[in-house]
Amino acid sequence: MTTTAAPAKTPLNANQKAGKEGNPGKAGWFTYAALTLVVMLWVLPTLGILLTSFRSRDDAASSGWWDLFLKPSGFGDLSFDNYQKAVQGTNLGEGFVNSMAIALPATFIPILVAAFAAYAFTFMKFPGRDILFVVIVGMLVVPNFVSFVPVLRIYRDLGMGGTFPAVWLFHVGFGMSLAIFMIRNYMATLPLTVIESAKIDGASHFQTFFRLVLPMSVPVLASFAIFQFLWVWNDLLVALVLLGPGDKAPMTVSISQLLGQQGQNQELVTASGMFSMLVPILVFLSLQRFFVRGLTAGAVKG
Repeated sequence: MTTTAAPAKTPLNANQKAGKEGNPGKAGWFTYAALTLVVMLWVLPTLGILLTSFRSRDDAASSGWWDLFLKPSGFGDLSFDNYQKAVQGTNLGEGFVNSMAIALPATFIPILVAAFAAYAFTFMKFPGRDILFVVIVGMLVVPNFVSFVPVLRIYRDLGMGGTFPAVWLFHVGFGMSLAIFMIRNYMATLPLTVIESAKIDGASHFQTFFRLVLPMSVPVLASFAIFQFLWVWNDLLVALVLLGPGDKAPMTVSISQLLGQQGQNQELVTASGMFSMLVPILVFLSLQRFFVRGLTAGAVKG
């Protein structure tokens, strides 16, 4: 009596499983179309501003920037005259220095304070911790313009009106909620065993924060730095209300003052706008490798 052995079932490899379950890493045509549409919506206005910044006022008034692609001979008329006039004939250089003087402290101060607060909310236990955290996060829904009147009165009483520290404190106050929320969620994903080992070795909270937690939190700190720097650098409303036009005005206020009531100097506005975009682009490119890690960490905790 002979018996035939059934063929052994070989386990499916990764490629076979992917063939059965579909290939999740390959996007379909709809995804590519949607991404292309989103990219075009972002790129086209920027491209229009870039091309207009090199055109003369008469050319920009007589035809649109897209006519350059219909009549490529128009590319020969592009020049750097608008940039030269914007830098030499206006106070754009002074506005650039003022913007840096406002944006850098208004970015680093909330990061430093929020990192301490996020550490306390994550690794320290004290009464009312959760309630206080919910209240701080709830401040995200409060728009900044509702506080202009009381803040201006306080600054007037303290003699801080029209000064850089007044703008720093305003941006720090309204950027603190998001900073604490982002950094606390990231710190919650850090391995708790490392913190407990530091406590066993006798490390204080100060040593644990600076030697362990802070170096491991660089991605989220860089992510918030990008957000905060871009918001402060591109801010017009707060700078216009708290500083106004003058020798302390940032670039946004200086650029807004270039455009006349009847459209004068519109060619200088586009050139100045492109000039003001250089620093945010450099900041994002230098920190973009931390950007996704800092945003996604803490989103799903399992």
